[in-house]
Amino acid sequence: MRSACVLRGAARREWGPLLTAVRGTLAAQRLRAIPMTIASVCLTALLQVVQNRPWGFGTVHALGAVRAEDPLWAALLRTPLSLFVPALDLPVWGALVQILVVFGAAEICLGRRRTLLIAYVATLAGTLYARIGVALGPDGLFGLPASDAQVVDTGPSAAVVGLAVYLCYAYRARFTGALVIVAMVVEVVLKNNLAGKEHLVAIAAVLLMCVRAPRRYRPRDQDLRPGSAARSGAPPIRSSNLRRGPTQRTS
Repeated sequence: MRSACVLRGAARREWGPLLTAVRGTLAAQRLRAIPMTIASVCLTALLQVVQNRPWGFGTVHALGAVRAEDPLWAALLRTPLSLFVPALDLPVWGALVQILVVFGAAEICLGRRRTLLIAYVATLAGTLYARIGVALGPDGLFGLPASDAQVVDTGPSAAVVGLAVYLCYAYRARFTGALVIVAMVVEVVLKNNLAGKEHLVAIAAVLLMCVRAPRRYRPRDQDLRPGSAARSGAPPIRSSNLRRGPTQRTS
């Protein structure tokens, strides 16, 4: 019993502020709170259907497939859409769940613009690393074999990992953030492939963003105590029994 209480307390400290912010916003606004996430899920599902049709495969990959061997200008143009093109060798439901959960939490807690910025930076960092890694060659510490230049690099995984790390930083979920990073390191150790290394590069790019984050997105102990209000940036709700003055806001 005591062990269960200790675990519940640890879970509350680790995930309580984040879950409170997400649950409160969803309870008040429902799906209206995450329009960008819903649109992203629908776009990913649509691209999955289209690229699995004989008439759509070429179009989707011409617009959203990135390879290290492509010209840089073409890779930069395709990178935003590549985030929503599911990898052909992975189940699409995994990508949809990742987007729904992680993008949804980030949209609520960080806002749409910052969510898109972090997702794009993480994806772009991985895309640019692939080019650098191939140029370094397989003998370098961070190098890649020449064959990786032809690997089609799509999917939301780098963006999802980056957003997860940023959310953990913003809400002081240190253990979860460390677990995500360790899992990505283990992935590279066990399966030394392009995707795993890109995830590590995406994490490094997001950690730099964490250091340079605006003050409102930096973790503050007073905002993360159990029972505190969600960190939405809005002023705290005032008690209704206070006398309303001429300039007092009403909820």
